[in-house]
Amino acid sequence: MLELHLHLDGSLRPETVWDIACTENIDLGCYNAEDVKNKMICPPDCRDLNEYLDKFTLPLMVFQKASHIERFAYELTQDLAKEGLEYAEIRFAPSSSMKDGLSQTEVTEAVISGIRRAMKECPSITVSLILCCMRGSDNHALNIETINVAKKYLGKGVCAIDLAGAEAIFPTSDFEDLFRHAFKLDIPYTIHAGEAAGPDSIAAAIDFGAKRIGHGVNCIYDPELIERIIKENVTLEICPQSNIDTKVFPNVNDYPIKKLFDMGVKISLNTDNRTVSNTNLPHEISLAHRFGMTDSDIETMWKYAKEAKFN
Repeated sequence: MLELHLHLDGSLRPETVWDIACTENIDLGCYNAEDVKNKMICPPDCRDLNEYLDKFTLPLMVFQKASHIERFAYELTQDLAKEGLEYAEIRFAPSSSMKDGLSQTEVTEAVISGIRRAMKECPSITVSLILCCMRGSDNHALNIETINVAKKYLGKGVCAIDLAGAEAIFPTSDFEDLFRHAFKLDIPYTIHAGEAAGPDSIAAAIDFGAKRIGHGVNCIYDPELIERIIKENVTLEICPQSNIDTKVFPNVNDYPIKKLFDMGVKISLNTDNRTVSNTNLPHEISLAHRFGMTDSDIETMWKYAKEAKFN
């Protein structure tokens, strides 16, 4: 098994968050580790992606010190190895961990240190990193810095960049200059698109040169776009439980993973945020079966993921 779409700050161990909060006297507004866990997991009545993203506020409160960041990266890599993954790409936004004075370089080095320490202990798994630029009206300078940091560590732990955040509020089309810059630096990239926004978001990402799309399930509403995705060999990083949590499709039975797969779209299966969505890859496999995917289909998705991985 392998995973291409996995957010570090959405996959922290709640007990570690609680331990660090106690050690550092950080007030999380929680009473114990179980309370932390409950506040980190998306509730069943979550309305949309914007509410889902609120679940990152608490983890980021303890994601501001290099030693803690290193620990979280180490633990997640351990968890993936125990689950039997052979390869994973973990993504995070280094600009989100600068509140206590860390630079994006220092944040990135801490994550690299954590995954390398874990890989040394768990040689069965290989992990690479994707640095996320963040949607927002005033993030341009920080995003350019993220891209430059990615270039510095490309092939040295980092394999690509991404664009994440509130897609419905900040359209993908507004960020063309970032990917023009990344293209000039020869940095691979994936882009969150077609999750909270519609097919136009996906089309813009492909126009920028993306060969992988984070989520992308809303392409189902545009047959011509589906044809383009197939023709241009674009892989969708599908995350079923996360999409169920964020109500991408109000009727869960409309989830189109099987339909897209049968049409010829290359799909990889992912968890997105293991803690926020209370999931893992075995659970995502069970969901894929629920939506009509066969064991053979799932084996093909692993093949697609291997073909699409950046490292």
